[in-house]
Amino acid sequence: MYAKCKFIWKDREFVKALMHHFVNLCNKRVKIITLYVSIELTVMEPILIITNFPDKKGALLLAEALIDKHLAACVNVLAACASVYRWQDKIESADEIPVLIKTQRQNYNQVEQIIKKIHPYELPEVIIVPVMGGLPAYLQWITDETNISD
Repeated sequence: MYAKCKFIWKDREFVKALMHHFVNLCNKRVKIITLYVSIELTVMEPILIITNFPDKKGALLLAEALIDKHLAACVNVLAACASVYRWQDKIESADEIPVLIKTQRQNYNQVEQIIKKIHPYELPEVIIVPVMGGLPAYLQWITDETNISD
C-alpha cells in the first residue's frame, strides 16, 4: 500500500500534530503490511510587505533585486504620496514612493536585509501584513515564484 498526501496548510503545528497522529494510527493498526507514506508538505504563508522610498529610482532598484533573487513574486511601485510623521520630536512631511511586496513569510528576513541595505533612511518603514486569503491560484503563484532552493 502506498499513500501520497499533499497538505496545503498555514498552521505548521496543526500539520505536525496531524502527521504524528497519522503515523501513530498506522503503527497501531497495521501489523503485517508494510506501509510506505510519502508526505509532500507545502506550507503557504503569503505576506505583503510595505515600505516607502524617497524616490522612484531606489524603489525600482529594490523591486528588481527582490524579483531577481526570487524573494518576491510581485513588487508594486506606486505613485508618490505625501507622508506626514513625527521624527525626532518634530512634525515632518515628505513625498514618498509606496512599495508593496508580495512574498512568503519564510523570505521576510532576507527581504528586510535587502531593504535596509538599499534604503537611504536611518529608519525605513518595513511592515508585514499577513494575507488571510485570496484567489487560490494567485496565492499558489506567489509560492511558486518565491520558493528558493537551499
